[in-house]
Amino acid sequence: MTDFFKELFDYSHHCNQQLAAVFLRQPEQIAPKTHSLFAHLLNAHQIWNNRILPLKPPFGVWDPQPVEQMAPIDADNHQHTLRILQEVDLAQTISYSTSKGQPFSNSVRDILFHVVNHSTYHRGQIAIEFRNGGLEPVNTDYIFYKR
Repeated sequence: MTDFFKELFDYSHHCNQQLAAVFLRQPEQIAPKTHSLFAHLLNAHQIWNNRILPLKPPFGVWDPQPVEQMAPIDADNHQHTLRILQEVDLAQTISYSTSKGQPFSNSVRDILFHVVNHSTYHRGQIAIEFRNGGLEPVNTDYIFYKR
């Protein structure tokens, strides 16, 4: 199961790095909504990582991120997740509070699957925003990554 998650997070990291490169190359063509979605995707990944290996996140879930920091934030998130996969039992239950202070508990496995799913969802939204703004969307389909 750990190898499976590593593969999924390698894929997610690959896609995020491609998106970050577009944001850097064509910042004037990136709509504010698109920028916000990508920052949110990165922030949420970090927040979930920090709930598993308890660290205080340096920013909130919808905080903006400078374009030049998106690739480094993603790289840090990826390395943090790989550390989690090496050090934490996927069946372990993590208790945490949401940004609104509501307490919950979930397994590390469920949290990590959520992070992958959440990222994929928002990359789909970003693809639509790219197309609407006249940009060619980055192909982030998993099967193309595997080819």
